[in-house]
Amino acid sequence: MHLLYLDDAGSALNADEEYFVIGGLSVYEAQAHWFTQELDRLAGTVSPGSPDSVTFRASEIFCRRGDPWRRMSREEAHGIVRAVLDVLQRAYGSARAFACAIHKPSCPGRDPVEVAFEDLCSRFDRYLFRLRGEGDRQRGIIVLDDSAHQTTFRRMSREFRTLGTRWGVLRNLAETPLFVELRASRLVQLANHIAYAVFRRYNSGDTNYFDAIASKFDSYDGVVHGLAHKQTVDPDCMCIACLSRRSGQGRENQMPLDFGQEDDRWGGSRRSE
Repeated sequence: MHLLYLDDAGSALNADEEYFVIGGLSVYEAQAHWFTQELDRLAGTVSPGSPDSVTFRASEIFCRRGDPWRRMSREEAHGIVRAVLDVLQRAYGSARAFACAIHKPSCPGRDPVEVAFEDLCSRFDRYLFRLRGEGDRQRGIIVLDDSAHQTTFRRMSREFRTLGTRWGVLRNLAETPLFVELRASRLVQLANHIAYAVFRRYNSGDTNYFDAIASKFDSYDGVVHGLAHKQTVDPDCMCIACLSRRSGQGRENQMPLDFGQEDDRWGGSRRSE
């Protein structure tokens, strides 16, 4: 079973933020224990007496809100964020990052949460479809933070399985998403950091964290499929998501570049499956 852990960064309703992001990572079920061990080990360096009390939530660490982060220097706290992301960088090659960054002014009248979640469900489904073509017939499950978006995610997941997304019905997911508390899952905490790294890159122009994980986004045939930058304001955007799609125009294996484009090709036609 392939597990896709997701969490969000930014606020869909905060007018002071231009972006909303959902991000996370896909791991094979047998790999999940390794990630948990590594993050537990890191938690032990933060609080040797009670590592289980440490929850890695990127925005709180970055801003040094609450214990134990407020007792750290700025450099120490930011180093913890980087250390969490380094676990992904050191992970198995089959561990893949996924994220969708929504430029909110580019989609007036649409819910950024719904746009991002639909996009990532489709990307994960197509990733699994591609693996099937390589002989890996395992299906997938999405695991999310038990957040305020749970009702939206549950409703959309039911619709995807019956009505489909803009890119077809999801065929490679074994079950509707599972919801867990962030503090109870180290992998959801890592997903939170991936989402935050992408959010910092697009909303604040801070690439320090993003650069640490850029190579882990799912890529195939020269196109970065694991990262979507949904925007309509800059046709010449030089981020790795937009640039790789422009350079791959005319090839197979495309996903939509922005809100207006649709393409079913990612290792073959999905609708003919």
